[in-house]
Amino acid sequence: MRVRRIVANTETPDVHRAAAFYRDILGLELLMDHGWFQTYGTDEKMIVQVSFGSEGGSGTPVPDLSIEVDDLDAALARVKAANLPIEYGPASEPWGVRRFYVRDPFGRLINLLQHE
Repeated sequence: MRVRRIVANTETPDVHRAAAFYRDILGLELLMDHGWFQTYGTDEKMIVQVSFGSEGGSGTPVPDLSIEVDDLDAALARVKAANLPIEYGPASEPWGVRRFYVRDPFGRLINLLQHE
């Protein structure tokens, strides 16, 4: 047996609020839409990972999701253009990533990162 995919699910009464953050800021595609349940992602191959932590590193809280991007400056510009408050960073961390924290429309703490 082999795990092929892990999907993070967030409960919300208004699934359409996800589009402004996950589609417009992160550039993900709407892959599935049942009206009551939507999935955003990409058809590119992704690595399956599950993380567990007692802190988020550098004294930060554990984020709900960590999303690696190929251009952190572009993601930061989109977040700032959307007037979303940055909760941490951007910071270059000693373990080789540059990152910042922001909350999605549902209040989930998102760790946006790029390997340096």
